[in-house]
Amino acid sequence: MPGTGSTEPSKDALILDVLYQWLDSLGVAEPFGRGFLSVLLTFFTALAFTWAFIPHLLHFALDKGWADQPNERRLNVKPLPNAGGLAIFAGFIVSLVVAWLLRPIIIQDVVIQVLAILLGGSWLVLVGFIDDQFGLSPAVRLVVQTLAAALLMVNGLMIDFGSIPYLGIVPEGLNTPLSALVTWLWIVGLTNAVNLLDGVDGVVGGVAFVASMVLLVTAAQFPDRASAVILLAGLAGATLGYLRHNFNPSHIIMGDAGSTLLGFTLAAVSLLGTVKATASASVLLPLLVLALPIMDTTQVVVGRLARGIRNPLAHPDKTHIHHRVLQKTESPRKTALTLWAVALVFGLAGMAAQGVEMAPLLVTGVLIAVLLVWVAYTRVRAHRRELSTEERA
Repeated sequence: MPGTGSTEPSKDALILDVLYQWLDSLGVAEPFGRGFLSVLLTFFTALAFTWAFIPHLLHFALDKGWADQPNERRLNVKPLPNAGGLAIFAGFIVSLVVAWLLRPIIIQDVVIQVLAILLGGSWLVLVGFIDDQFGLSPAVRLVVQTLAAALLMVNGLMIDFGSIPYLGIVPEGLNTPLSALVTWLWIVGLTNAVNLLDGVDGVVGGVAFVASMVLLVTAAQFPDRASAVILLAGLAGATLGYLRHNFNPSHIIMGDAGSTLLGFTLAAVSLLGTVKATASASVLLPLLVLALPIMDTTQVVVGRLARGIRNPLAHPDKTHIHHRVLQKTESPRKTALTLWAVALVFGLAGMAAQGVEMAPLLVTGVLIAVLLVWVAYTRVRAHRRELSTEERA
């Protein structure tokens, strides 16, 4: 009727409604809420800090002799700073402090677990850095990794053996020790698996970034997983910032300090009560997301045992997946890009097994690919400028 106000929603309102529904399907319930903004701030703080901090660390590391010397197993032809793990750790911690100040993690049940993850990661960074510079025996490293795993377990971060699908009912008296054993294997095994995958510029950083982003988006689908999302945002940002300087030709490598931190943190966050579930699909998620380092370590250990090597983790060789791919591609860059793609396929398969809808799955895949290509391009472009400057000089 004339003079009657229209109750039909406007075109702009409809577009906004569709946009909000789409963002909600991605796990972003409130795009302008403190929760989502804190995740973005955590990610970009870690990215910017690590990106900017590494150039300063480079000169300091070389002055102090914190570098890997060239040998027959390494690709570098001159001393290469191996303190990148310190930069990743620093960016990770700084971003979490910023996030905590903005939006404290108030879920009391997981605060102690988050602190346990950070403390255990700190132990591994310290021991890994000492190993990088002075060398430690495998036994010492294993003891420290076991203590870090025990720290998680006493604070409730464990795999419930009885909830693992297809294993049947386990007597109550056996469930606790079997759960502890499986948890130890998961944490220590994955810590070493990521460490062993670190052999070609950019590989581990890219694989860890893919795993962090996949776990982050999956956790974001549920409203009670804030602590896991924040931890993964910080880890993903710090790793991406490090990749800016590590994609071939790298300026710095992460060393054991960085690779063990990444492996331990990913293993630990996947055990957070806010990430895991009892459904069989959620058991597949971390296994698929981290399938590449798991498969690499498995085939290396089995191969070395078959050759009669009693301590397979103490005898380095060139049988890793990244070595085999490098032989085929004859290019560290192509090797890194290939293994990033493999890790992304496994990660998206893990999201699908978890029941994540197609929209967030596709957006995650495109976002990860774009960010990795972007950071690789910035490194290649910077290298061209460096060569141009050297030629003019």
